[in-house]
Amino acid sequence: MDRLDELATFLAILDSGSLAAAARQLRRSPPAVTRSLATLEDRLGVRLLERTTRRLAATEAGRQLAANARNVLAGYAEAMRAAEADTTPRGTLRITAPVVFGRKHITPLITGFLAAHPAVTVELLLSDANQDLIEQGLDVAIRIGAQPDSGLIVRRVGQVRRLLVAAPDYLARHGSPASPEALADHAVLLTTSRPGPAEWRFRQGNRQRAVRLTPRLTVNDVEATLTAARQGHGIASALSYQVAEDLAAGALTRLLPDWEPPPLPVQLLLPAARHRPPRVRAFVAHAVRILDAEPVLRAP
Repeated sequence: MDRLDELATFLAILDSGSLAAAARQLRRSPPAVTRSLATLEDRLGVRLLERTTRRLAATEAGRQLAANARNVLAGYAEAMRAAEADTTPRGTLRITAPVVFGRKHITPLITGFLAAHPAVTVELLLSDANQDLIEQGLDVAIRIGAQPDSGLIVRRVGQVRRLLVAAPDYLARHGSPASPEALADHAVLLTTSRPGPAEWRFRQGNRQRAVRLTPRLTVNDVEATLTAARQGHGIASALSYQVAEDLAAGALTRLLPDWEPPPLPVQLLLPAARHRPPRVRAFVAHAVRILDAEPVLRAP
């Protein structure tokens, strides 16, 4: 870009007839224009302008450079106009999302996007770990829960809740817990992905409570936990979108709704950037439109 700027400055000097006039046209100081011309002449090893007391005139080398420079700058301007005019989404889009949410909701969203944009390919990374977008070269992340202030662009698209659920068969045999403390008398099915205390957290108004658990079953996959819950083996905790179909079908029952913690935001995250490729802009618009209308993200 510095070399293109040198050519543009040289043409401004030649066309305006003086260094001072070129400086006014370019809104630069006369010394800056003089330095630019001197740097260009030093690099080429030739004199480009003859200076007289009244005006500047191009040497033979200057006339040849001016003709070529006009072609170069015109080609550059045309290339930029063509690039700006081409808004067709194309290229590879890299996305990350939580495993279950990505499987249930993001994969169908992506396949619909691909059907509408044949020049785009997508790489989808399903992971419950928060991937570093810059380090991993990711364009968009879908995340659930509050995010630290990381300098990323955040677009909220909905919310979900953490629920307690159990099968009607289990509740018919063991009854429903009337309070968080009553879980001590029930079979607990615990999903955990990292070491830590076996506990569930509850909130009612300003009252918060953490209940330590003695689980009958501990597993590192929520779908496995929910399979055991559907079969009537105990009480499980899951996000509302994970059990929406089970609740609607009556396969699971929601427990202790007055003690549920506050909803968790569902968000799109993007690296901060002045300009985004058309494929990223198109995907974000598509994802926002689909997810904004998704009933399971309107958790009461």
